Amino acid sequence: MRLLYILRKLVPWLLVLILAGLAWRFLLAPVRNFLNPEKEPAVEVTHNTILTKIEEMGKLELVRFNFKDVVEYKKEVSKFLPDSKVALIVGGEAVGCIDLQKLQATDVQFIGDSVLHVSLPAPEICYYRIDHTQSKVFSKENTYFRDADLVDEGYKYAEENVKQAALNSGILQQTSVNAEKILKPMLENMTGRKVYLMPRQIIAPPPVPKKR
Repeated sequence: MRLLYILRKLVPWLLVLILAGLAWRFLLAPVRNFLNPEKEPAVEVTHNTILTKIEEMGKLELVRFNFKDVVEYKKEVSKFLPDSKVALIVGGEAVGCIDLQKLQATDVQFIGDSVLHVSLPAPEICYYRIDHTQSKVFSKENTYFRDADLVDEGYKYAEENVKQAALNSGILQQTSVNAEKILKPMLENMTGRKVYLMPRQIIAPPPVPKKR
């Protein structure tokens, strides 16, 4: 009788322990895994890449100019406040090229059996840009919590300055010189002819007659 009495007392506690174990497994364990994950969570990435544009690349890059500049960009904020100012150390580059897609059939003339005349399109700047790995903000004054905007404006100004600096440094002339060095021997090896490279003659449009 005493054993039966003891079993009756233990059965409810056993049921409570079993229910607590089930609750831990199905309810509390996921919470514990979320707070203290033992492995990397699964990541699912969906791609939907769309081809939007195809461009033919016919620009022959012939020279690259690299620049270093210190730019001080100042902007007036108010008549009652000091001007905002940022100083940037800027690295940039500009690349000169000739766009071979602009070649026309009339630009290539075979003369006899030994000569080839090629009229090349005008040299141009393919692209110019700031190299942010070679650039940094040197100082900032009176930015009034507009640091990012002022720095961005300063870099845009510096980028335009890279283009002008390249033009002033003769990038177009050097592009023409390098075209002679690179294209001429290449074409001579391909054709077995003496090659003469010439700038394409730009024909000015006829003047518009004045109205009487």
